[in-house]
Amino acid sequence: MTFVPTLKTWLLVVPALALLGVVGYRAGGRVLAPADHAEVPAAELPAAASAAPFRAQDLARQLITMERPNAVPSGLPLDIRADIEGDTDLFAYAQRLRQQAAEGNAEARWMVSRVYDYCALYAMDPGDYQLDNHLLSSMGMNGTAPIVEARERVARRCSGFVAADGLGRKLILTQRLQAAQAGNLAAEAALMADGQPLQPTSEYRRGLVERVLDSRDPEAFMALSPAMGQRAAGDAALEGLVAGDQFSELAWRLAACELGMACGPDSVLMNNFCANGGICSQDSGQDFSGFVYDAAVSRQGAGKMKTLVEELIKRRNGR
Repeated sequence: MTFVPTLKTWLLVVPALALLGVVGYRAGGRVLAPADHAEVPAAELPAAASAAPFRAQDLARQLITMERPNAVPSGLPLDIRADIEGDTDLFAYAQRLRQQAAEGNAEARWMVSRVYDYCALYAMDPGDYQLDNHLLSSMGMNGTAPIVEARERVARRCSGFVAADGLGRKLILTQRLQAAQAGNLAAEAALMADGQPLQPTSEYRRGLVERVLDSRDPEAFMALSPAMGQRAAGDAALEGLVAGDQFSELAWRLAACELGMACGPDSVLMNNFCANGGICSQDSGQDFSGFVYDAAVSRQGAGKMKTLVEELIKRRNGR
């Protein structure tokens, strides 16, 4: 889910975000953002990294393996989305998901892509990621504290992934394409948000949005949201829908929260914005909805936003 790029220009951005361009995000000088809906594609690894990983990476993998039980816990919860939240070991979780995906479970493949998305920046170079955390901490700036805390949580949860795993944009899109082709609606919506819909026609785009609305699937709402913001301005295929400006994108995200997406202060959504995008709430107990109305929507715009959200979540099949 590609969350940050379309939001950076208008959400409250912690001043320390500028620092992230020079520490830690070692990808050709670019600042990388989380790829959820929303959904920030993770950067691709250089070809050399995947073809001939460094011996240090192999050593890291061996050390991690020594610290973990050899057996991967079998099975997944009935709601396989649930384990991406909380303090789940995402490396082991991804292993379980891959087993299910190999057996044709499209939902498991979609969740694999979400784990890869969340962990991609850390996996590029776990050692440098931790060094950057220490550097940010040593600066003693108030604005860096929430970023460091969020990044440390990513590091704890993603421990086990290394650069040789190749958790880049190409792998994430591959997982989503396979999930979408197998019938997963959230993955299909994420592909449209990534600018790579299964079909290029206006009829398909309109039909996909209609299917997401009718599904009331919070993950699909969140995955689609970047495609419904300013990027959708002037798209005749989306005329009459909640689309075309920054309020629209936020409305889709807020609707996803209303429909059951995890949007609390400790959710992947909030953690992603802060750790991988530098967009952090200064109130550690604030959920996504509170953050939006506090930092991204003016008092005058709050009424409009609530109307758009209500329009989205009250839709019924056949409308």
